[in-house]
Amino acid sequence: MKPLPPTILRPPWFGIMVAAIALWLGQGLAAADASPFVHPGLLQSQADLAAVKQKILAGEQPWKDAFERLRTPRGGRGGAPGTPLLAFKPQPFTHVIRGPYGRPAIGANELSSSADAAADAAFIWFVTGDRAYAAKAIEIINAWSATLWDFDDNDAKLLVGWTGQTWCHAAEILRSTDAGWLAADIEQFKRMLRTVYHPLIGNFFPEANGNWDAALMAAVISMAVFLDDRAMFDRVVNHFLRGPGNSGITKYIYPSGQCQETTRDAAHTQLGLGYLATVCQIAWTQGVDLYSAADNRLAVGLEYSAKYFSGEPVPIKGIPSAPGRFADIYHSAYAHYRTVKGIEMPFTAKAVEATLARSGLKLLTSYRVPRPAPPPPAGVPQPSAIATKAGARAQPTATPPAGAIMVAPGESIQAALDAQAGKGGWVVLGQGVHTLPAMLKMRSGVTLAGQGRDTIVFLDPKLTAQIAGTAIVNAEPDLHDVTLRDFVIEGATITARATSNDPNQDRRQRSYQMAPSRAGIAFAGQREGQMKNLRFEHVTVRNCTHNGVAIRGAAGVAIVACDFSDSGGSVVPGAGLQHNLLLTHVSGAEVRDSQFDTSPWGSGIDVSFSREFAITGNETARNALHGIRVADSRNVRLTGNLSEGNDGDGIAFVTLMDGCRQIEARDNVVRNNGGAGLGPLPAGAGTLAANRSIDNGR
Repeated sequence: MKPLPPTILRPPWFGIMVAAIALWLGQGLAAADASPFVHPGLLQSQADLAAVKQKILAGEQPWKDAFERLRTPRGGRGGAPGTPLLAFKPQPFTHVIRGPYGRPAIGANELSSSADAAADAAFIWFVTGDRAYAAKAIEIINAWSATLWDFDDNDAKLLVGWTGQTWCHAAEILRSTDAGWLAADIEQFKRMLRTVYHPLIGNFFPEANGNWDAALMAAVISMAVFLDDRAMFDRVVNHFLRGPGNSGITKYIYPSGQCQETTRDAAHTQLGLGYLATVCQIAWTQGVDLYSAADNRLAVGLEYSAKYFSGEPVPIKGIPSAPGRFADIYHSAYAHYRTVKGIEMPFTAKAVEATLARSGLKLLTSYRVPRPAPPPPAGVPQPSAIATKAGARAQPTATPPAGAIMVAPGESIQAALDAQAGKGGWVVLGQGVHTLPAMLKMRSGVTLAGQGRDTIVFLDPKLTAQIAGTAIVNAEPDLHDVTLRDFVIEGATITARATSNDPNQDRRQRSYQMAPSRAGIAFAGQREGQMKNLRFEHVTVRNCTHNGVAIRGAAGVAIVACDFSDSGGSVVPGAGLQHNLLLTHVSGAEVRDSQFDTSPWGSGIDVSFSREFAITGNETARNALHGIRVADSRNVRLTGNLSEGNDGDGIAFVTLMDGCRQIEARDNVVRNNGGAGLGPLPAGAGTLAANRSIDNGR
């Protein structure tokens, strides 16, 4: 058996040999696989279809009832409630328009209804042999492929994603049987895919919420199989593993199992998960294992979501959405992880059970030929254990000493800092939003503490309308012996979602070049080691257009269990120069057990011209540049970090002039990054040992 890159493995029962896929983000294929596709080869193979047909004809449950639901008259067919499938009349449009949330919808509903009806009819034809259903499916496909010219408006790509896979599922069955679909009509359908569908979504859409890109991947991989287009297929595999923006498995499902749209609502989250599962299912039929990607990340996301939507407590970043109704998305992935990998998913099992009585084609197409022997038990899917307690917690993690100055929202934090300066005392911020009327100037010899994640420090947006603004700066260039702990700095121009819980909308407001320049913490000395003994513990800094936290010229810096994420926009001095954490000319530092995720234009951690540095046990994920970038620094140890889903390198070593020296990178996991997993070191510059580098672009 010829291996593919790590985790992209052929199922053991599959006999087709495939050349290695060598991909680099933005460059397309370095080597294409010339092996033929299996047909039918989308949700099921010929053997799978035959096996589920046997179950249905034998009257076995739950397949018998699911099949009867396909044949039961229902709404959505031809616009009339209870329309029998054979009475369905396609109403093709030349120009299909779908605006935001389906307003307006000109031909969009008719297109969706037709694709669903064709898929149902083709499956019924396969099971029953009733040619009336084959003829109906062919009639519907021919009507649209002879008429449709184009799509337009906001949701055009999404509609193409929704319907592309469904059309191809029907077409695969029809072409692979003696359904009577004429060669000329098949070519006409191919023309619709090539000239109408693929041009709109062939480059995917990573700028939108991830459920869009998941739907587009499902459509493109389906078209690739039907069109026997290996390059198209491999582009989907590459995009699934390491797509930019909101694309790909590690962009949509976080190491904890939380999804990019979990804080939005159940419906959109399950759309994203469902289409990712569809991509995995089709790839598996063609002998490519995407289910295993990122240590079974799809299983982790499904189980987390099923638990959350059951109303059970889960760890969550952001403002939780209300638990919602289970969508009919769980059957295929649940069956795969149990029967192929032996992974138990108790909450996903509840979702499967909850949707069993209303599932039709989703349930039927989840069936696979049973394996000859059950897999060994593999337990439940495991989320990452790295930096799980990062950031401000629900409760403070330390008790203030006697003599601490308590500051309520609306009272002067600056006056309290000035009063405690040089005394080693504490200033404790009460719960609530502390709106700063001016940049807060941190004084030496003070601990600034909050009461956990409900203590929010917020620089008045009026101050940043015309000039750059930072929430907290150093009062003197020789700042020393300070601690910040147990509070949140909010860098956005609002402290909570005002009208929308759409995470992509929140993300965009800090990505535009004309957005106000807002930073979280900026401590700057004027020479090496001028600032001393700076400690940050359980601090959250988020949503800044400039750097989240920047420290320049300090000795003795500790960043412990913090969450500096979602910062680093496209503001002056330019995209790529602001990060979640920037450290330059720093010595004697440790950064551990923290999260540095989702910088829209920068890196998670950027270190330059620094020495005696330890970066340990951190999560750096989904950043537009690198997870961790180290430039011209020496005696730097990177141990036990998870760096995944970054558009650049997982861990990059950069030479600006003198390069890096005395580097040790050990026991890190670097996966699904668009660039290298672990950037190369010049000979003699250090040691890279026992790191796991998986599914990176190069």
